[in-house]
Amino acid sequence: MTKIMDKLTGHQRITVTEYQRAIVLEKGRFMGILGSGEHRLKSNGVMVEMHDLNRPEFVSNLSQALFREQSEMAALHLTEFRAGVDEVLVISRDGRIKGILKPEGQMVFWIDAGPWSVEVVDISETLEVPKNLGQRLARAGVIDKVASFEVPDGSVGLMAVEGAFTRVLPAGTHRFWAVARKINVKLVDTRWRAHDVTGQEILTKDRVTLRVNLAADFRVLDPMLAVTAVKDFEESLHRALQFAFRKTLGAKTLDQMLAEKVSVDAEAAEKVRTEMALIGVELGEIALKDVILPGEMRDILNKVVTAQKEAEANVIKRREETNATRSLLNTAKIMAENPIMLRLKELEALEVIASKVDHLTVHNGTDGLMNDLVRLRD
Repeated sequence: MTKIMDKLTGHQRITVTEYQRAIVLEKGRFMGILGSGEHRLKSNGVMVEMHDLNRPEFVSNLSQALFREQSEMAALHLTEFRAGVDEVLVISRDGRIKGILKPEGQMVFWIDAGPWSVEVVDISETLEVPKNLGQRLARAGVIDKVASFEVPDGSVGLMAVEGAFTRVLPAGTHRFWAVARKINVKLVDTRWRAHDVTGQEILTKDRVTLRVNLAADFRVLDPMLAVTAVKDFEESLHRALQFAFRKTLGAKTLDQMLAEKVSVDAEAAEKVRTEMALIGVELGEIALKDVILPGEMRDILNKVVTAQKEAEANVIKRREETNATRSLLNTAKIMAENPIMLRLKELEALEVIASKVDHLTVHNGTDGLMNDLVRLRD
């Protein structure tokens, strides 16, 4: 019956739940904002825009017109937040973050979806997000307007705002407001590490072409200076080492290089260290790792080494032969001067022979042998 009466009188009924609100316009003019319940409206010329309070932000093409023409009505149902030029607003409901408003931004929320609170963050001095607030934003998943950077142990981060480096960040997690200016962080390793220069061709003083591998220990002392003074500080180190070793090795012959443990001379090393210090890099030990000879030169050197070792072996052999001969001569002199010693040697030899044979024949006769033994005993 009610439906029939509504139809006859040109009306309609709409139902708004507890989690809904409805904006009613009649012939393009705001008629009101309806809360929960059943509502009887005209059928002709009436437009209804439904909103879900589970999505608490008020998003509508009618927003500006509503606040302009029906400000009192809007104030009863909606709350508007506006951020200043150097402000970020953190909007929360019941202590839980629901949105971030960037500078000069605006957001409108349904009052009935609240209660709402706002935290104003001044970014005129720094773009860094306070640590506690950053953790809350991460837990809430509201990170679309926050840039997060991880700086590992042993490194620092160089923060650049709009392409200009502004500060050095220690190890840890750093968060910044990515709402007004573009932020980047460049990581720089500050630990001691090795830089290798491999496969460098060097012409020695005696015009032998070698390939050498070089190495140097270094660390970055002033990260900001190292990154801003040159385009690439490791490339600058690479070139400086090349020039130093070319100067050092080019002044030596092949024999000098093989006979000595070659390192950069003091003047060249000091020049490299001074050059690196000017860009914030400390240089440690500089060393020559490998010397690689051409194939034919290796064969020649192998033959030279072989000949030297053979000559040394012959000298040692002759020396031992001489020592053995000298020892025999000394023994012969002692025996010639002492017949008893000679007879003892004979008996020692006879004892050795007797231990190795079954029968022994003494041509001198037993009496002669015993008499000799007695005389030796006396």
